[in-house]
Amino acid sequence: MRFFIADDDRAVRSILRQIIEDEDLGEAAGEAEDGSQVEGHMLQFKQIDILLIDLLMPERDGIETIRQLQNTYSGKIVMISQVEAKEMVGEAYSLGIEYFIHKPINRVEIVTVLQKVKERIELEQSIGAIQHSLSRLGNRTEPKARPQQKGDSGLKEAGTFLLSELGMMGEGGSHDLMAVLQYLSEHEQSEPYEKHIPSLKQIFTQVAERKLGAGASETEVNREMKASEQRIRRAIIHSLHHFASLGTTDFSNPKFETYASKFFDFSVVSQKMKELQSKDAKPLAPAKVNMKKFIHVFFLEAKLLCETMKERRI
Repeated sequence: MRFFIADDDRAVRSILRQIIEDEDLGEAAGEAEDGSQVEGHMLQFKQIDILLIDLLMPERDGIETIRQLQNTYSGKIVMISQVEAKEMVGEAYSLGIEYFIHKPINRVEIVTVLQKVKERIELEQSIGAIQHSLSRLGNRTEPKARPQQKGDSGLKEAGTFLLSELGMMGEGGSHDLMAVLQYLSEHEQSEPYEKHIPSLKQIFTQVAERKLGAGASETEVNREMKASEQRIRRAIIHSLHHFASLGTTDFSNPKFETYASKFFDFSVVSQKMKELQSKDAKPLAPAKVNMKKFIHVFFLEAKLLCETMKERRI
């Protein structure tokens, strides 16, 4: 069973993680210090079975976060909070949480509740397996349908997860990066022995032509190429700011350690961190980002995540 913990109190997150591991309830597969860092696609990608979430958090509280998750996350939710107002507790239950546990944390209560939620999940899985078996038995004389190709959807899911991890979700260039990812995937399949990814010019030309259609003029394609490149560059710089902020706050932040050195040269990240720490509002120097490196790493990481996802589902 995989758990995700969202609470602005680091000590609470640590206690919950320790209880989960000590009592052999499952794996604490991730955590966040605010509801704004919890997205449905991320929970689904991490295959989170149970979300433990605090009600009161600085930027986005538990209630609003659950509302945002309603159409994107299908797992179970347990709310843990000091709040005792009946109206707020009732609203949490109306949004579909399984249990509301009041702080301070009681180890016995946590273990009991999580065991019950685990049992419910396992029961639902058993019923689903039985229904699936009966369905196959009833349809065994029918011709087999052609299996759907999941490669594209898996790569899209991996790309979306990466955009979130890189702090780029919602940026204009995020759509362009997903289009680039799709093109590179198809290019690799058509030319499997290619050692290097295509040039940036080739990438942006192909993506622009696909977006505009066959009837687009050369002028329109060139204009879209430049616009797409600018959007992606702005998104990459936004990601650089994101990681510099994480590193300035906590150099051992898991996301900073995992992604910053992969997607950016350390000297560039270090320079941006110095700018953030400096009282001078002016940047020390214009941020220089290696767009081709970023795109190449984005593609390779998305492929790796896609393969990891497949292995988990087997």
